[in-house]
Amino acid sequence: MAKLKNIIMQLSDADYQAIYDSLSTGGADKSAYLLKSMRESYSGDHTLMNELEVNTNAYYTLRSRLNQKIEEYLLQQMENPRTDILKKVANINEILFTKKKAIAIATLKKLEKELIDYDLSNELTVVYKALKKLHHNTEEYFQYSQLYNKHVAYMLAVDKAEDLLSSYFIKFGNYSLTGDSVNKLELELLNKEMANICRLYDSHRLYIYKNCMNVYHRLFVEEDESNADLEPIEDILNKAEEIFALYSLDSIYFHLKLVYEFLKLEYYNHYTLYRKADNYYEEVNESCDTFLSNFTLYTYPAQFLITKIERKKRQPEGLPLSEENQAIFQDFEPDRDNLPQYITYVTYRALSCYFDNKFDEAAKWFNNLLNDVSLKKYQNSQLEIKTLLALQYCLVKDYELFNQLINSIQRQIRILGKDNCVNIQLLNKIMKISLSESKRNKREKIGEMAKVFNSLKPEQHFSPTLLININDELINKLV
Repeated sequence: MAKLKNIIMQLSDADYQAIYDSLSTGGADKSAYLLKSMRESYSGDHTLMNELEVNTNAYYTLRSRLNQKIEEYLLQQMENPRTDILKKVANINEILFTKKKAIAIATLKKLEKELIDYDLSNELTVVYKALKKLHHNTEEYFQYSQLYNKHVAYMLAVDKAEDLLSSYFIKFGNYSLTGDSVNKLELELLNKEMANICRLYDSHRLYIYKNCMNVYHRLFVEEDESNADLEPIEDILNKAEEIFALYSLDSIYFHLKLVYEFLKLEYYNHYTLYRKADNYYEEVNESCDTFLSNFTLYTYPAQFLITKIERKKRQPEGLPLSEENQAIFQDFEPDRDNLPQYITYVTYRALSCYFDNKFDEAAKWFNNLLNDVSLKKYQNSQLEIKTLLALQYCLVKDYELFNQLINSIQRQIRILGKDNCVNIQLLNKIMKISLSESKRNKREKIGEMAKVFNSLKPEQHFSPTLLININDELINKLV
């Protein structure tokens, strides 16, 4: 609740009243009540649930929708001045044909200043093109020609940076599932190309785009903090925050703040500064469905789902993940064309059920994943998912389905090579011991293997079996 309450408390009185009136007159009485309660009282979630007479899922949905309403309102307030400027740009030809030259030049120069303030490089090219025409017979023609050429080149550089950014995270999705060295090399080359393009211009926008990629790359692909030439990640994150504050009316930056909150979360997680990481967790979690749906061109949102599982392992108390998911993903439509993210999403949903001891439901998620999409391209990931499905069968003591699946897993291990799937082999041995008729030293045997299993580090980014912690609680279920 902290993030939403913080936003509500920071609203001006006029903005708060406008949102409250909009909700009240629009028939969203419960949302209006929630807004007012968060603004005027310090009640906790459970108290508010009781006052609103809603269950957990309905409450989370209510919070999510209130958050969305506030963001829509703030974005609308932001867009109004930008819309006025864009209308002026659209009317430039009208100015050229109907206004006297001096008035047209003065109008365009004023518009130029406004566009620079908003960093609208595409529209600036239109203005400079018009100014170039108006100064055809003067010495200033060359100046505006140069400005026009410069901004066309800059506009192309920004477009290229955006293309590189989206290409990088598409390739990272494949790399996350395969750990392939060729994929890694491609990511390194894209990161270098982005750095080279951004070096051409002293541009805050290119800086933001570059570091969406650069920070993520240094956290998950090529950690190189020992390189003194690299700007420290914490400095990058702080500078990005300053840029967002300076260009507070920029609609792209308004949304990219979420990407940088995510990067802060992952940065502090990376260095096991979990208390600091928690400051940013809820910010991303509140917008989880939107983050997964709409931010794949700027980062790899599926990583957040892995982070959620890891956090739940550290902090098992609180609302069960499977219940939270029902509220968070109520309106979420996973994109099956984005296969790496889809695989990660379904695996996350299944593991959420597993951690909440809903093994049949977890098995259903895994089964659906194996049946719904082809994983031939991602053999290691397919093996991981099959093994996790086998674990669910093992826990519910479904011997027949387990035996069928374990044979398939063993065939796949032989194809991939035993050295490439040590974690899978260990987990298979543990499950076989669990279901064996012999009860002799079961706990001791599983316990010894569990120590080895828990010490393993993932060979590739996507290793969901290693998110399983074989502790005493699980061993009790297995024996």
